[in-house]
Amino acid sequence: MSDSAPVDDVPIGSESIRLGQFMKYAGLLDSGGNVKEAIIDGYVTVNDEVERRRGRQLQHGDVVGFDDRRARVCP
Repeated sequence: MSDSAPVDDVPIGSESIRLGQFMKYAGLLDSGGNVKEAIIDGYVTVNDEVERRRGRQLQHGDVVGFDDRRARVCP
């Protein structure tokens, strides 16, 4: 994934959201099983660092990357 990939802002309507939930909500993946597999296999980044915890709490401003897409958690 390229750091220069465009970032889509995704409003969540709350203070925080779990990584797995956010990936489905943002449309990065469409099922919990696919999300779990992608995270375990090390294909997901949070703020440009590999993240392997599906339950990680994301805050406003965090940027999640998967494949060639990036999405930022927004209020």
